[in-house]
This record gives sequence, C-alpha cells and structure tokens, in this order.
Amino acid sequence: MLAIDISTPGGPEVLVPVERPVPSPGPGEVLVRVAAAGVNRPDVMQRKGHYPPPPGAPTIPGLELSGTVVAMGPDVDAEMLGQSVCALVSGGGYAHYAVAPVGQCLAVPPALDMVEAAALPETLFTVWSNLFERAYAVEGDTVLVHGGTSGIGTMAILLGKLFDLTVIVTVGSDAKAARALEIGAAHAINYHSSDFVEEVKRITGGKGCQAVLDMIGGDYLPRNLACLAEEGRHVSIAVQRGAKTELNLVPVMQRRLTLTGSTLRPRSAEFKALVADEITHTVWPHVREGRLRPVIDSVFPLAEAAKAHARMDSGEHVGKIVLTV
Repeated sequence: MLAIDISTPGGPEVLVPVERPVPSPGPGEVLVRVAAAGVNRPDVMQRKGHYPPPPGAPTIPGLELSGTVVAMGPDVDAEMLGQSVCALVSGGGYAHYAVAPVGQCLAVPPALDMVEAAALPETLFTVWSNLFERAYAVEGDTVLVHGGTSGIGTMAILLGKLFDLTVIVTVGSDAKAARALEIGAAHAINYHSSDFVEEVKRITGGKGCQAVLDMIGGDYLPRNLACLAEEGRHVSIAVQRGAKTELNLVPVMQRRLTLTGSTLRPRSAEFKALVADEITHTVWPHVREGRLRPVIDSVFPLAEAAKAHARMDSGEHVGKIVLTV
C-alpha cells in the first residue's frame, strides 16, 4: 500500500510517500480502507521529532481516519465488515489502509461525508474527555479555550453550543476573532491587542470562568489561573510555550482551584473505548441529526501531505485540515 512516512525529523518536506505492507488486524481490531485522514498538531510534533509514537504504534502519522471496514481480527462482530466508520488511532492514518481498535470506531451516519467524518475523532475525543470529563463543564458554565480557531478550539465551540456552555476563546487576529464568533463562540479575544485575563474578568463581571482548556502552557498557566472563578478547573492538554512555569500556590489554595491535564494518544484502548461509548450515547445523536459537523479548513490529496502540514505550520487555518485517499 501507499503511505506517507517521516524520512527524518524536520519540516513538511520530510513527509514522503513510501510502500508499506498492508497491516493485519489483531484481536479486537478492524482493517479500514482509508477514505480520508485528519491532520493534527501531534502529527506536526511527531514530524519534528518531538512526539514519538507510543510503543506498538506505526511510525506512519495520522491519529484519525474514516473509511470502510474490509477485514477483521478475532472476536470482532462479523456485522462490522463493510461498515463505514471513523476511528481514533494511535498512528497510521496517512495510508491506504490502517488498523483501528473496534472500540474506537464510530459509525458514519448519512449526515456526514467521509472528509467530515475523518475530521471528528481526535478533537471530539480530546475535547469531550478533557473539557466535559476532567473539567466537569456543565450547562451554564463559562469556559475559556485557547487556540479558538484550531481544530480543538472549533470543536470546543461547537460542543459548547450543543451543551449550553458560554465559550470564550483567544485567537491571534481580528479576522480569526470574527470567524470564531461566526462558528458560535460567545466571545473571542485577540491576544495581540487585548489582555485576555482582563477581558475574561470584564466578560464575567469579575467572577471568572469555571474552566480553562489550555494547549499553550508555559507562562500562560498563572494567567489562566487568574481567569478562574472559585472552585475553577484548569486542564492542560499541550505545552506549545513550554512545559515549565513559576506558580504562586496561594491563590490555588485560597480559591480551591483544580489543576489537571492529560494526553490522549498514550492512553489504553480500554480507556478510549469508554470515551467512544460515552460519545456514542451523548454526542453522536447530534452528529446523526446533522447538528454537529466539524469546521473544515482545507482538503489535500494524501500525496500532498507536505502541503497540508505547511498549511498547519502557517497558523492561518481555521478548523480541520484533511487528507483524502
């Protein structure tokens, strides 16, 4: 089969077409003929040599895909054969075929095309497990999400609309702020022209927000905590500005704040299957009825994966970048 792999750590140009054997599904796995694969920030980090795949995962990038089940491993229901699915995987999506744990597959409803389906799993699993599970966001909460026009940010906006959250996002330009508002954010802050801490205080009448979903890290952490209301929850999912910072613990104790975080890719298949089951019951009805569909920025053929990564590196994208096979 044709796949896209990383020849050596570096820029987008290191993504090269290669021939690889078609993988074989093991127990509890299915083989998917890939129709489309989402491009995500962890793929970029892996390409740069900063995020190696977990043990047992393929070196081929790609954490989400859509396609048709063409073979099954032991103990998989025969009814899966021929099903259209999208799936969260630990790698291997940038290829003609990929293996996916059956518990991480979601049926693609008629309301979605395969490009949209491929753009859902990684951000949906991430936002659901972190904003709604780890940060306990519930109806009526106000939440702050950084990277508001990224794949994660746009998914947080869309889920926030469905589950009655007030979503405040930060973005890097007035144009992106306007786009975030169009997608459904309640407020969008251009961090180049405004202090997001002061803006959050203004928006919330000085009370602060109930949760922060942060992919920035570094010196954003103490500023994020200043945005939280009493009993507020802070969830870290990436560290684009660094993994270390200096923090005053007194406000954490005085206002009873919770600091937590997670990384999804290394988690067990059992955990991801539990998240998939929750999503099936709580979110997927909205997908089936056409109320939730991802924001698509651009689509590239698999052979142009380097161009797709260059688009992500530019920081100009709004929503998801997808490869078609």
